[in-house]
Amino acid sequence: MEFNIYGYKCKKCGTVHYPFRTACKKCGNFIFEDKAERYDIVPLSKKGKLLTWTRLRSLPGDFEVPELLLGIVQLDDGNRLTGQLDIAAPKTGMKVEGVVRVVRREGYNEHQGIVFESA
Repeated sequence: MEFNIYGYKCKKCGTVHYPFRTACKKCGNFIFEDKAERYDIVPLSKKGKLLTWTRLRSLPGDFEVPELLLGIVQLDDGNRLTGQLDIAAPKTGMKVEGVVRVVRREGYNEHQGIVFESA
């Protein structure tokens, strides 16, 4: 089964937001009024360009890895996401593609998130 990250598409102007916003950043439509009647839930693009990245080395003790790479990606649909990187030598501006998978385990709980790989 393939998982997706979803955005919220304003029914008034068509702008897709991620994460959820109470007002559309383009037209000002108050999405919270009338709840679901003001927006559609749509899957976000998984392809994009790596804008910036960082390496985290001092993680809390409950992480199972010694370090994490995190990046901010400009998706092909214009939205930006922060996600983990599964790239040996990331470079700003490189093409990436995201996949939703387990990013952290806490006891019997698994937390899903987006992980970007080289495209």
